[in-house]
Amino acid sequence: MSITLEIGTQNYLDDLLCIKKHLSHMESLLNCYASYNVSEPSSKFGWTFFKLEFKSNFQISISEKFSDILAKYQYNDDAGKFTNFMSDYFVARGCNVKVKSVT
Repeated sequence: MSITLEIGTQNYLDDLLCIKKHLSHMESLLNCYASYNVSEPSSKFGWTFFKLEFKSNFQISISEKFSDILAKYQYNDDAGKFTNFMSDYFVARGCNVKVKSVT
């Protein structure tokens, strides 16, 4: 199962660079490469939105590596836990973005 997140930002270029930088670090940590796709952006009301699709091997590797952290999130489904983990991961690393799961 691959998870797709919708990312909202008010500073697209800086936040996209921040996200790519930290996902690259995560890929190196987990020995997964070319593990996500970024869609074309669209702008509304001063915000830019784009989709970030995780390939299943990358999503599974993240979930396994950080299972202890994911278990602490108070959601019933794995997608909700993963979404909130990735949101916290980006924000903690200086990416000023809003993240939500796309179903």
